[in-house]
Amino acid sequence: MHFQLTEEQRALRDGTRALLTGRFGRDRLRAAVEDPAPDRVLWRELGSAGFFALRLPEEAGGVGLGLPEAALVLEEAGRALLPGPLVACALLAGVVDGVASGERIAGLCDAAGEPVLWEHPDGCDELIMLEGGARDAGGAPERTGGAYRSAADRVPCAPFTSVDPLTPLARITGRPPAAVAVGLDVTALRRDAALLTAAQQLGSAARTVEMAVGHARERVQFGAPIGSFQAVKHLCAQMLVRTEITRSAVYAAAVTGAVLEVTGAKLLADEAAVRNARDCLQIHGGMGFTWEADVHLHLKRAWLRAASWGAAAEAEEALAAGLAG
Repeated sequence: MHFQLTEEQRALRDGTRALLTGRFGRDRLRAAVEDPAPDRVLWRELGSAGFFALRLPEEAGGVGLGLPEAALVLEEAGRALLPGPLVACALLAGVVDGVASGERIAGLCDAAGEPVLWEHPDGCDELIMLEGGARDAGGAPERTGGAYRSAADRVPCAPFTSVDPLTPLARITGRPPAAVAVGLDVTALRRDAALLTAAQQLGSAARTVEMAVGHARERVQFGAPIGSFQAVKHLCAQMLVRTEITRSAVYAAAVTGAVLEVTGAKLLADEAAVRNARDCLQIHGGMGFTWEADVHLHLKRAWLRAASWGAAAEAEEALAAGLAG
């Protein structure tokens, strides 16, 4: 079996990159740092381009593609550091009216553990909460959980400090009083959320490789570009290897949809995104620690995503249980 992108998939990836480059350049990224609430104009532009309706069937007004294509689009979003509840809207386009077109914004949070954190609480119109679902011996969440839907302004919550300035958080303090149970497959939602989050991490890891290599070519020390020094070459090479291993794992998991493969892909993606951002910062030197550099934004986003939809310790235990079984 050949896991090569088709011509249509390459066109989708390239078109998404061009769209985000034109609509969310560095100026808008920096503006989002100051005001991280989802840009409704940009959100509608993404919706009209089919960003959120990729997996909806054509008869429902969607594009009719699958999880691999959604992963490609979210990879590009991670590369661009696009803020907002992207994974939630990609998964809930067929659940909450108006999400597919970008007219409404839905949030998704996992209430199986503590604390229960909600991303972009001020920018969401509705929230879907996933409850219950302890993991079984194979690492997959059991089908004992449920999903509950509520208007965003009815959710009891309190501000929660976020490490990522582009991703405001709130801690949910209880189930909304008017929450309505909805018949959703909680297992599939958690699995797909983990995969699409891994795709975002992959995009960030790939982007920090580009940033590190670009800086190493331009920065001169002792009369030579720092990229000519062996230590810097090794760092860049290790970053690239991490990224490509992660790419293979994420793409394969998107094709198979197997829970353990998704778990492994998320674990690799988190490591690649965090370690690549750290190495990129190292290559930038003192400049990398300044607010003007974008490196720290990738590192902070990678830290946040690494704690979402399956942290490392949980993923390792699930993989060990799967191997033992």
